[in-house]
Amino acid sequence: MENVTTYLKSGMLFESQMGDHRLLIEGPESWGGKNSAPMPPQIFMASIGSCVGVLVAHFCDTHQLDPTDMSIDVTYDSAEHPTRFINIKVAVHLPNAKCDDECTRKAIQSVAEHCPVHETITLLEGIEFTIITQ
Repeated sequence: MENVTTYLKSGMLFESQMGDHRLLIEGPESWGGKNSAPMPPQIFMASIGSCVGVLVAHFCDTHQLDPTDMSIDVTYDSAEHPTRFINIKVAVHLPNAKCDDECTRKAIQSVAEHCPVHETITLLEGIEFTIITQ
């Protein structure tokens, strides 16, 4: 099983260790954050955008489409009771791919929708939490 471990560095600043990589994350300024790193919701949305981007770029590379200057916008709203994100929308911009036919656009959309982050959100059966004090 793979593992990501997140450590409190100081105040509201955290560092997540993923294999050989580290990522800083910070809580909001209203809770004591210093705006020195992205907040967890931003990382969550970035994971959707980057997951889609990797899959679409690979598709483009293997189907002779030019992914140069590709960008992915992830927009969302926040809701309360319970606190969550709603209206998540992903827009893939492929200005140089020359995919004018409907078949190619549908194939790219299918690839994007099969991003493991999206699939997990869609099919999630639950998350198990354990609190360890000693």
